[in-house]
Amino acid sequence: MKGLELSKAFYNEYGKPMLEKDFSDLLPHIAVGLVGAGSECLGFDDEASRDHDFEAGFCVFLPDELTLDRQTAFRLERAYAALPKEFMGYQRSRLAPTGGARHGVIRRADLLMEKTGTTDGDLSLRDFLYLPEQALLEATNGALFYDGDGAFTEIRTRLSYLPEDVRRKKLAGVLLLLGQTGEYNLPRSLARQDTAAAQLCTIEFVKNALHFIFLLNKKYLPFYKWQFRALEALPKLSHLSPSLLSLICTPASENTRETVKNLAEVFADALAEEGLIAKKRASLEECAYAVNGGISDHTLRNLHILAGV
Repeated sequence: MKGLELSKAFYNEYGKPMLEKDFSDLLPHIAVGLVGAGSECLGFDDEASRDHDFEAGFCVFLPDELTLDRQTAFRLERAYAALPKEFMGYQRSRLAPTGGARHGVIRRADLLMEKTGTTDGDLSLRDFLYLPEQALLEATNGALFYDGDGAFTEIRTRLSYLPEDVRRKKLAGVLLLLGQTGEYNLPRSLARQDTAAAQLCTIEFVKNALHFIFLLNKKYLPFYKWQFRALEALPKLSHLSPSLLSLICTPASENTRETVKNLAEVFADALAEEGLIAKKRASLEECAYAVNGGISDHTLRNLHILAGV
């Protein structure tokens, strides 16, 4: 059973009855679900990922202290802690994992502050530009099983993806790095037979290629160990996964240079198909400046082209 399914089943069997019986007056103000860090919030959990922090549990997200006081929050924490210690064969942890609790009673504002630097998720263009995409993903992943007043749902919807100008700024920076590593430095490193530099160029190219594909699909880039896994589900350019995998698993050579050249052409064509550039088969550096030039917000457009990466 997947972690999200386990969490929802535990909530439906024990959490929901407890809340409805003992805290019915709070129901209009709280949200319940599983959101944040952890492979289960992405649906990527498996047998190997269950060696730590995996349990039957859910989050009860509280509003600010003016709406729900500390004493009531403490009573709710006690009630959550008193729920069965085992469910469907899974033990509930008695200790908070490294990095803080992932289940239990949590102030919504505290989660948002941790992930976005604000208590309400109200972000400026610059906030979106500089926040790690992984953090934004952890504020919007998983699922809410219940949301009394819809406030958390509204915030998560607002944070669900980058504003278009920010996406373009990040695309421009990634494209410039792709051109620098793949089209410029890789051939030079191979020409001087600097195998270490060539391999590093290749790895940097792949890292930025993954970011490019997620940006093209308008999806947040997850934590590095899940990027290839998440790539499989993307509608655009996911078929490039084997080529990217071969680049990081094979010593850099002239074949690497040819693969990178072909990928660069695919990327440029994809940008043209999206209407982000006018010219097909442009160099990636040309693509970078063309995408940057299409940013509407002049302040964002005039920032250094690498400001978003």
